[in-house]
Amino acid sequence: MLRPQTPTALLLCLSALSLPVFAQEENTISTEIEFGAIVTSGNSDDQNVKFKGTVDWNRGDWIYGFSSDGFRSSKNDQLNAQRLYHVGRAGHNINEFSFINARVSYEDDRFSGFDSQSDFSVNYGRNMLRSSSSMTLAMNVGLGMRRSVKMDKSSNEAIGRVEGNYVWNLSPTAFFTQDFSLDSGSDSSIYRSESGIQSQIMDNLSLRFSIKIKHQTQVPVGREETDTETAATLVLSF
Repeated sequence: MLRPQTPTALLLCLSALSLPVFAQEENTISTEIEFGAIVTSGNSDDQNVKFKGTVDWNRGDWIYGFSSDGFRSSKNDQLNAQRLYHVGRAGHNINEFSFINARVSYEDDRFSGFDSQSDFSVNYGRNMLRSSSSMTLAMNVGLGMRRSVKMDKSSNEAIGRVEGNYVWNLSPTAFFTQDFSLDSGSDSSIYRSESGIQSQIMDNLSLRFSIKIKHQTQVPVGREETDTETAATLVLSF
């Protein structure tokens, strides 16, 4: 089973905007639950499960939210991969173009060589492509700290953060997203990218295809620097 290890600081932050765009209405809450699974039996007993939950709360110029992303894979009762990644963010819109936010994340990847990695940053962002009716782009830059725990020993380092969130509305029922980030520190840098296409099936049900990439420049001995994840999931919005 996945281990729900969420630090207190993450819960207090209650936030995580998938896309830091401006709220058009006051006091609106939106929730998405994403789930995909492949289970086989017979000559091979495989189980692959992916899930993600996101809650966004727009309160005028204040924006809050929280997301939790998990993946688990096993074959013939042998665990191959298990990951939990939580992200929180609280933001404030300065004007129609600019915003600031505080971001906190926590990752528990059992096969990464780290017991856990967490970070906190304060960021300034700009909303680009304001004149486009079908595209949005938000860019963030900020400074923060990262904490890595390995074999019950922890290390801290200052990081510089760059993040981008792009959305392209392909049609009234389909859109493309591209999220990317770089957390650069003196000991190690982490690059993340997620590309996805989501198409609406019913009023609140969509099908999503996504590709995730995580690259860390310095990893424990015997571990790969790059992890990829390709998934097809159902997304329930309410």
